[in-house]
Amino acid sequence: MLSFTISVIALFVGYMLYSRVAERVFGPDDRETPAIRKADKVDYIVLPSWRIFMIQFLNIAGTGPIFGAIMGMWFGPSAYLWIVLGCIFGGAVHDYISGMLSLRHDGCGLAELTGLYLGGTARNALVVFTMMMMVLVGAFFVYCPAIILSGIWGDKMMWVIIIFLYYVTTTMMPIDKVIGRIYPAFALSMLFMVVALGIVLFIKHPALPEVWDGLGNWGATRLGLKQPLFPALFVTIACGAVSGFHATQSPMMARCMKSERQGRPIFYGAMVTEGLVALVWATISSYFFYADGWRAVCSPELVQQFAEGADGLIRSADGRSLIQFFDAPTVVTTICSSWLGIAGSILALLGVVAAPITTGGSSFRSARLILAETFGLKQTSARSRLLLSLPVFAVGIALLAWQIGNPSGFSTVWQYVAWGTQLMAVVTLWVCTVYLTREHRVYWLTLIPALFMTMVVTDFFFVSPTICGLPTLLSLILAAAVTLTCLISYLIWRRKLKVES
Repeated sequence: MLSFTISVIALFVGYMLYSRVAERVFGPDDRETPAIRKADKVDYIVLPSWRIFMIQFLNIAGTGPIFGAIMGMWFGPSAYLWIVLGCIFGGAVHDYISGMLSLRHDGCGLAELTGLYLGGTARNALVVFTMMMMVLVGAFFVYCPAIILSGIWGDKMMWVIIIFLYYVTTTMMPIDKVIGRIYPAFALSMLFMVVALGIVLFIKHPALPEVWDGLGNWGATRLGLKQPLFPALFVTIACGAVSGFHATQSPMMARCMKSERQGRPIFYGAMVTEGLVALVWATISSYFFYADGWRAVCSPELVQQFAEGADGLIRSADGRSLIQFFDAPTVVTTICSSWLGIAGSILALLGVVAAPITTGGSSFRSARLILAETFGLKQTSARSRLLLSLPVFAVGIALLAWQIGNPSGFSTVWQYVAWGTQLMAVVTLWVCTVYLTREHRVYWLTLIPALFMTMVVTDFFFVSPTICGLPTLLSLILAAAVTLTCLISYLIWRRKLKVES
């Protein structure tokens, strides 16, 4: 538990200190914001800063800092270091600089920012890629909360239909009519869940693996985990550490801010809050899988079905290992019902499902805004919004149908969503680096995380069995070569920029 306590303190200190460094580097001022200059009562509307924070937090969270943290801790205590260091020096800086860049450019999206700083070809490729990611995330975040809600009351398909209809509403309606009104309530349920589970953790104070006990791949020998720690950990825990998905959500809030000086608590602060969520669930996962917590929270009848297999791993009667039997959604429902009782577990589970539902709805809304920017279409009329939304809804329904019919849909979709978000993080960090370099600011603030994430994403691309499936060493060499090429290309461009200026 000491690693968890130190990590929580480190996040708080990181926000108090390093967020001011990022703010000083960017230099917010008192210029007029797009929410005032381009007010249209649909997407450009001034909202109170506390509402913007709540919306931003929910938009970027989803199930990422929950499910991702649970699966990330399978690798062992090294997950603590990635969440804390990744969040403070990577993810929160990524969110702040990209969010402020959007604010400076009339609330434009990631693809348009990419076109401004990396060129038209990169912009066109990113339009297609982000559209795919937004619809994929939207469809993904329909089914997962439907599963959880059906465990409380009702039928799974009933909840799928209700959630999708909610997505249609949030995509079409002005941002202050639905999102601006109900997201704060969802945020409170999410924060209740984090605080309640955090308190229970400190009360139980279980003996857990600490960072100093070893940073190797604990899951390889104890849980039968087959993925290498690097780069899998850094892709599995995306939301909560570094996630490019956030750069697609920040423009919505950039269109609602009345001052640039709100950027630090909204963009950097929301990311640190998400990091706290990830820390809580990572610690719960450590308790569940490495401190035999599953024995304490499961029924005696279920526990009796497990025994040590020939390979030394704990397996169920049908031969499944612990991480195969207890997937992330199962861990969430089991822990909440066991620790918080009936009323508390319902509130906590609502907090868990609130984040993905709001994120999914915002993803579809982002897809509409991307199409509007790409084709230069105004969104003031309901008819224009409907015409752009219909193809988004159609593709989303098709993906949802595939996910429901595919038994391994969750794990398959999650791999591509996680890698896709990290690829967007790479692009975003390079966009931010080019901007800071052009403006003669402290470019290393984003250059260092850009290089690290480039290494992570390319190594995962080469080593993942679902993509290239190359040997580990060869993948590392190729990823290092790609990263070095990116660095050399940047340094050459930077030298040319100095000469021209």
